[in-house]
Amino acid sequence: MLAASVSDFATGPVYNFAAGSGTMPGEVLCQAREELLERGRSGMSVMEMPFTGEAFQAIQRQAVQDLRELLDIPDHYQVLFLQGGASAQFALLPMNLLPRGGRADYLDSGYWSRKAMAEGGRYARIRVAASGAAYGYRCIPRQAEWQLDPDAGYCHITSNETVDGLAYSWLPDTGGVPLVADMTSDFLSRPLAIERYGVIYAGAQKNIGPAGLTVVIVRDDLLHSARPETPSVFNYRVQAESEGRFNTPLTYAIYLAGLVFRWLKRQGGLSAIAARNRRKSERLYEAIDASQRYVCRARQEDRSPMNVCFDLADASLTAEFLAQAQRRGLLHLQGHPARGGVRASLYNAMPEQGVDALIEFMRDFAA
Repeated sequence: MLAASVSDFATGPVYNFAAGSGTMPGEVLCQAREELLERGRSGMSVMEMPFTGEAFQAIQRQAVQDLRELLDIPDHYQVLFLQGGASAQFALLPMNLLPRGGRADYLDSGYWSRKAMAEGGRYARIRVAASGAAYGYRCIPRQAEWQLDPDAGYCHITSNETVDGLAYSWLPDTGGVPLVADMTSDFLSRPLAIERYGVIYAGAQKNIGPAGLTVVIVRDDLLHSARPETPSVFNYRVQAESEGRFNTPLTYAIYLAGLVFRWLKRQGGLSAIAARNRRKSERLYEAIDASQRYVCRARQEDRSPMNVCFDLADASLTAEFLAQAQRRGLLHLQGHPARGGVRASLYNAMPEQGVDALIEFMRDFAA
């Protein structure tokens, strides 16, 4: 994010707390601006580069290599840069992983897992292995509550629920059933044990880059189950065999994602990023819990480090809180329309100074 003064706000930096598209690293935006008209001595913008040419293919290869290094992705996993966003994967997962009439388990942890279930249910027999509905979606059901089908084609989780402010702080054990995770809102926020997953997918618009790009990491043995009617552009095997260039890829989005991957490496990698993210979220949750003006509904051990959702104890003050926050340069703090309240998204590029500015405002508002 580029801290800037805007005439409509109080003088000082502006911080974007939007859930998506989220803030991007200022260094990345500056480099993209410098290279907008011409990258290196190519004579053209990345947006003009043919995807069949060596100049773009080098950018793509570097992005894949950097992502593999960041996450320590084993060789028997493929990295795909696809189109359509994570919501497209809700349908494409069963089409790629299950035969017609195939079964899959889903964990209902909140708004986005329900979206995945509704769309996936059009292409497969979906079974709810556990649900947070009975708890008002204030917590993630514990593993002991899960009823898993050992014959399911996969088990799907949403690792971070942006609307409900929930996240897994533990890694589920699904036995021999492939674990599939929608990590759109917490991808690259911490190291991962990649080999515990069959498929990981994530929309780019939180921690990777611009909306529209989707990263899919898929284990090799799961590349050969796509139904005949699966569109070739969305067939994991076809895209893996063509190195992500079966059709024209999102060239500029991949370029920007690559810049973000390099930025993450300069920050010290995902362990350093995870430590920074913990500091940010812990400080904000502490401020919420210390005040009688604010209430966080999520069970403490299930609170999301990425999307801090809370309410004002007096809900009638929410609109005024949001208006005053905007005048202080604290933007897009409104909660999702399905939930309301306040939501502060603390993605990787949100600086600690932004969280400190929000906490200072909250204390002033509560005074």
